[in-house]
Amino acid sequence: MDNSIVVENIYLLVIVTLISVLQNAFFAHKVEKECKIHNTRTSAFERVSCANRNCMDAYPTFLAVMWCAGLCLSQAPAAFAGIIYIVVRQKYFVGYMGQTSQSTPGYLFGKRIVSFLFLMCVVGIFNYLLTRYFGSDYKEYVETITSAASALLLIP
Repeated sequence: MDNSIVVENIYLLVIVTLISVLQNAFFAHKVEKECKIHNTRTSAFERVSCANRNCMDAYPTFLAVMWCAGLCLSQAPAAFAGIIYIVVRQKYFVGYMGQTSQSTPGYLFGKRIVSFLFLMCVVGIFNYLLTRYFGSDYKEYVETITSAASALLLIP
Protein backbone atom coordinates (compact mmCIF):
# COMPACT_ATOMS: atom_id res chain seq x y z
CA MET A 1 0.00 0.00 0.00
CA ASP A 2 1.26 3.45 -0.90
CA ASN A 3 2.30 5.51 2.15
CA SER A 4 0.74 8.71 0.80
CA ILE A 5 -2.67 7.02 0.66
CA VAL A 6 -2.35 5.87 4.28
CA VAL A 7 -1.36 9.35 5.49
CA GLU A 8 -4.13 10.91 3.43
CA ASN A 9 -6.66 8.75 5.26
CA ILE A 10 -5.56 9.73 8.76
CA TYR A 11 -3.98 13.20 8.71
CA LEU A 12 -7.03 14.93 10.21
CA LEU A 13 -7.06 12.45 13.09
CA VAL A 14 -3.34 13.04 13.63
CA ILE A 15 -3.85 16.82 13.75
CA VAL A 16 -6.68 16.52 16.28
CA THR A 17 -4.57 14.14 18.40
CA LEU A 18 -1.65 16.58 18.43
CA ILE A 19 -3.92 19.47 19.38
CA SER A 20 -5.30 17.40 22.24
CA VAL A 21 -1.75 16.63 23.40
CA LEU A 22 -1.01 20.36 23.46
CA GLN A 23 -4.16 20.89 25.49
CA ASN A 24 -3.02 18.24 27.98
CA ALA A 25 0.30 20.08 28.31
CA PHE A 26 -1.63 23.30 28.95
CA PHE A 27 -3.68 21.61 31.67
CA ALA A 28 -0.54 20.20 33.30
CA HIS A 29 1.05 23.66 33.18
CA LYS A 30 -1.99 25.14 34.95
CA VAL A 31 -1.72 22.54 37.72
CA GLU A 32 2.02 23.15 38.08
CA LYS A 33 1.53 26.92 38.13
CA GLU A 34 -1.18 26.68 40.79
CA CYS A 35 1.08 24.43 42.87
CA LYS A 36 3.99 26.90 42.69
CA ILE A 37 1.83 29.88 43.61
CA HIS A 38 0.63 28.27 46.82
CA ASN A 39 2.94 26.00 48.76
CA THR A 40 -0.02 24.60 50.65
CA ARG A 41 -2.99 22.83 49.14
CA THR A 42 -5.66 25.43 48.57
CA SER A 43 -9.15 24.96 47.20
CA ALA A 44 -8.03 26.51 43.89
CA PHE A 45 -5.24 23.95 43.58
CA GLU A 46 -7.65 21.12 44.44
CA ARG A 47 -10.12 22.29 41.76
CA VAL A 48 -7.44 22.59 39.07
CA SER A 49 -5.91 19.28 40.02
CA CYS A 50 -9.29 17.52 40.04
CA ALA A 51 -10.27 19.03 36.67
CA ASN A 52 -6.97 17.84 35.20
CA ARG A 53 -7.47 14.33 36.62
CA ASN A 54 -11.01 14.15 35.29
CA CYS A 55 -9.86 15.23 31.82
CA MET A 56 -7.05 12.69 31.86
CA ASP A 57 -9.44 9.91 32.94
CA ALA A 58 -11.64 10.49 29.88
CA TYR A 59 -8.74 11.07 27.47
CA PRO A 60 -7.97 7.43 26.49
CA THR A 61 -11.64 6.75 25.78
CA PHE A 62 -11.87 9.85 23.61
CA LEU A 63 -8.76 8.94 21.62
CA ALA A 64 -9.90 5.34 21.13
CA VAL A 65 -13.37 6.17 19.84
CA MET A 66 -12.14 9.07 17.69
CA TRP A 67 -9.52 6.91 15.96
CA CYS A 68 -11.87 3.94 15.58
CA ALA A 69 -14.60 6.16 14.13
CA GLY A 70 -12.14 7.78 11.74
CA LEU A 71 -10.63 4.51 10.57
CA CYS A 72 -13.82 2.43 10.45
CA LEU A 73 -16.10 5.02 8.91
CA SER A 74 -14.93 8.50 7.97
CA GLN A 75 -12.13 10.69 9.24
CA ALA A 76 -13.69 14.11 8.56
CA PRO A 77 -16.73 13.79 10.87
CA ALA A 78 -14.59 12.01 13.48
CA ALA A 79 -11.99 14.78 13.38
CA PHE A 80 -14.71 17.44 13.53
CA ALA A 81 -16.22 15.76 16.58
CA GLY A 82 -12.71 15.56 18.05
CA ILE A 83 -12.19 19.31 17.66
CA ILE A 84 -15.57 19.99 19.25
CA TYR A 85 -14.61 17.63 22.11
CA ILE A 86 -11.38 19.56 22.67
CA VAL A 87 -13.31 22.85 22.85
CA VAL A 88 -15.81 21.30 25.25
CA ARG A 89 -13.02 19.87 27.40
CA GLN A 90 -11.50 23.37 27.62
CA LYS A 91 -14.90 24.71 28.69
CA TYR A 92 -15.12 21.95 31.31
CA PHE A 93 -11.63 22.69 32.64
CA VAL A 94 -12.18 26.46 32.86
CA GLY A 95 -15.61 25.93 34.40
CA TYR A 96 -14.16 23.60 37.02
CA MET A 97 -11.55 26.21 37.95
CA GLY A 98 -14.39 28.58 38.87
CA GLN A 99 -17.17 26.64 40.51
CA THR A 100 -17.69 22.95 39.92
CA SER A 101 -21.30 23.56 38.88
CA GLN A 102 -20.01 25.60 35.90
CA SER A 103 -18.33 22.48 34.53
CA THR A 104 -21.53 20.43 34.18
CA PRO A 105 -22.50 21.66 30.67
CA GLY A 106 -19.03 20.83 29.36
CA TYR A 107 -19.16 17.40 30.95
CA LEU A 108 -22.58 16.55 29.49
CA PHE A 109 -21.68 17.85 26.05
CA GLY A 110 -18.45 15.82 26.11
CA LYS A 111 -20.43 12.67 26.89
CA ARG A 112 -22.66 13.37 23.90
CA ILE A 113 -19.66 13.71 21.58
CA VAL A 114 -18.06 10.49 22.84
CA SER A 115 -21.42 8.74 22.33
CA PHE A 116 -21.58 10.04 18.75
CA LEU A 117 -18.05 8.78 18.06
CA PHE A 118 -18.91 5.41 19.60
CA LEU A 119 -21.98 5.17 17.38
CA MET A 120 -19.79 5.95 14.36
CA CYS A 121 -17.50 3.07 15.37
CA VAL A 122 -20.38 0.63 15.66
CA VAL A 123 -21.86 1.68 12.31
CA GLY A 124 -18.46 1.41 10.62
CA ILE A 125 -17.90 -2.09 11.99
CA PHE A 126 -21.43 -3.12 11.04
CA ASN A 127 -20.89 -1.82 7.50
CA TYR A 128 -17.62 -3.76 7.28
CA LEU A 129 -19.40 -6.96 8.32
CA LEU A 130 -22.17 -6.34 5.77
CA THR A 131 -19.59 -5.82 3.05
CA ARG A 132 -17.50 -8.81 4.07
CA TYR A 133 -20.25 -11.38 4.47
CA PHE A 134 -23.14 -10.11 2.35
CA GLY A 135 -21.48 -7.94 -0.29
CA SER A 136 -23.61 -4.91 0.58
CA ASP A 137 -21.59 -1.72 0.97
CA TYR A 138 -23.43 1.21 2.49
CA LYS A 139 -20.33 3.22 3.36
CA GLU A 140 -21.10 6.15 1.05
CA TYR A 141 -24.60 6.52 2.46
CA VAL A 142 -23.39 6.23 6.03
CA GLU A 143 -20.57 8.73 5.45
CA THR A 144 -23.09 11.23 4.09
CA ILE A 145 -25.34 10.73 7.10
CA THR A 146 -22.51 11.04 9.63
CA SER A 147 -21.16 14.14 7.92
CA ALA A 148 -24.57 15.75 8.22
CA ALA A 149 -25.09 14.46 11.76
CA SER A 150 -21.74 15.78 12.95
CA ALA A 151 -23.04 19.31 12.37
CA LEU A 152 -25.85 18.52 14.81
CA LEU A 153 -23.22 18.24 17.55
CA LEU A 154 -23.11 22.04 17.61
CA ILE A 155 -26.67 22.24 18.90
CA PRO A 156 -26.59 22.58 22.70
